[in-house]
Amino acid sequence: MKRFAFLRSADVVTLAFVSALIVVEMIYYPVIERANSFILMNAVFCTAIFFSARYTARAKNGNYAVIFFRDWYLYGGILFIYMQASTIAYPIHGRDFDETLIMFDRMIFGGDPTHWIHRFAHPVITEILQIAYSSYYLYYIALFTELYRRGDRTEFQSGGMLVVYAFYLSYIGYLLVPAIGPRFTLHDFSMTDVELPGLFLTKYLRMFINSGGGVPENGLNPVLYVNRDTFPSGHTELTLMAMYLAFTLKAKIRWFLLMVGTLLIISTVYMRYHYLVDVMAGMLMFLFAVWSGKKIERWWNEGIKNV
Repeated sequence: MKRFAFLRSADVVTLAFVSALIVVEMIYYPVIERANSFILMNAVFCTAIFFSARYTARAKNGNYAVIFFRDWYLYGGILFIYMQASTIAYPIHGRDFDETLIMFDRMIFGGDPTHWIHRFAHPVITEILQIAYSSYYLYYIALFTELYRRGDRTEFQSGGMLVVYAFYLSYIGYLLVPAIGPRFTLHDFSMTDVELPGLFLTKYLRMFINSGGGVPENGLNPVLYVNRDTFPSGHTELTLMAMYLAFTLKAKIRWFLLMVGTLLIISTVYMRYHYLVDVMAGMLMFLFAVWSGKKIERWWNEGIKNV
């Protein structure tokens, strides 16, 4: 491993996951739309990671654009990889697993949590929770901008490793258990604005979320297009991870992140994006990500030193 010492543990898990994604796309090539494009882009992405890592490790005063890509590619890369994992799952399986998730919700909780929580619906609550849900990616930008500005790249890099690793674990869930969520199965999606009205921003933030999730504006049958990103709840898993890092690394904004993150997790069910079993799976995935992610990072770092 010493010859690849210029790679960080986050690079290793990214290269491994994207390489595995290429294999999956090659195996299911006949049923995946744009498989050619995905495979090519993944290959280019892996090449860029590898050579930017080697370049910045060897050049003391290298090109700023390459250095910037090296430091921040993980946070753009997760969106690129998400786009694939959430769109190729349904063609691979040829079905969704919402009925199974609904069955578990009813078996564990005695009913449908999104129906139960609707009794507390109020435009003010909806507005607050929709804003919290929509802050998902800004949440990480705020945390890692603070860590980056500290100048201690160790915290920035180790935190980044845990976050992207947790993202990849959630993407594995999307690939194995494609599902569209209760807003489409247990509720009438076209009535969401009527049944869960907000105040000022809710409608526009909801449109933004729908667009990012593959739902075309005024689409006749959004179920055909929406991304399969329900199980597990990545919003829960990654929000807990950000909270964990914020408090472990004593970030100045940790209490703010705790408040917003708690509302964000509640919003996953209240806003009908997730079944409650998704949230529980996200919590368990967070615990597994911390435990196994630290082991992977230790294994890689110690291997570089000892080999």
